[in-house]
Amino acid sequence: MGDEKKAKSIGVWPTVKPFVNGGTSGMLATCVIQPIDMIKVRIQLGQGSAGSVARNMLKEEGFGAFYKGLSAGLLRQATYTTARLGSFKILTNKAIEANDGKPLPLYQKALCGLTAGAIGASVGSPADLALIRMQADATLPEAQKRHYKNAFHALSRIVKDEGVLALWKGAGPTVVRAMALNMGMLASYDQSVELFKDNLGFGEGATVIGASTISGFFAAACSLPFDYVKTQIQKMQPDAEGKLPYSGSLDCALKTLKSGGPFKFYTGFPVYCVRIAPHVMMTWIFLNQIQKLEKSVGL
Repeated sequence: MGDEKKAKSIGVWPTVKPFVNGGTSGMLATCVIQPIDMIKVRIQLGQGSAGSVARNMLKEEGFGAFYKGLSAGLLRQATYTTARLGSFKILTNKAIEANDGKPLPLYQKALCGLTAGAIGASVGSPADLALIRMQADATLPEAQKRHYKNAFHALSRIVKDEGVLALWKGAGPTVVRAMALNMGMLASYDQSVELFKDNLGFGEGATVIGASTISGFFAAACSLPFDYVKTQIQKMQPDAEGKLPYSGSLDCALKTLKSGGPFKFYTGFPVYCVRIAPHVMMTWIFLNQIQKLEKSVGL
């Protein structure tokens, strides 16, 4: 009986392991990146450059302002990154089996990344909505502030005031953004690792840093337009007449294009790129360390 139970637990762990490891590494990376992400959101809300936003936040709101919405950010990683990295591992393993154990071509990895990004974003959309609203709250007039205490308070208030389906407000652009981000990130990272390690003979540390930087750039370039639209949709509120500024994602994209041109979608790109690249790098570093620790204790 004991041996059977042990065998069952051993069989369950390999299945849940990629999900646990992915979520944990993403949460650790978020703790480091949260201040940069906060600045990025403020820039997208039109509060100025990275330097001026950081100075004003520190002067007017204190150091704690850089970590507003951290609980929502951690919840987002616990849902989005857990589902994304876990499902990507499962999908690639299945694809390798179907490919008779041979390494996957780049387009198949990209397809796995697209699918995993869609799954992760669908699961993590409520936490992402809470994060955006908590980060934007300080920029609103006092009468419009929501005063969410933490992520769970935000989610409960959204359900109470707007209904359960409101948790997936902006889910469409969130899913599309995640698919674009994962395609850019995974495809470029894989190719960069091959370039730095196999062709240029870089060591492990230099390979991870170099590949993560390139991966972060392409992830940002592919996903920022969708991220911009998603942020505008999630933070919008009705005017005095009860009318919303945008009827949907497409309407937001068209109005943005008409008023500001294509480069408007890349508002805050340097900060966004700086935020994405370190998060990618640290997620992989943390994931690698977690896997080493598990291996040392026999997990």
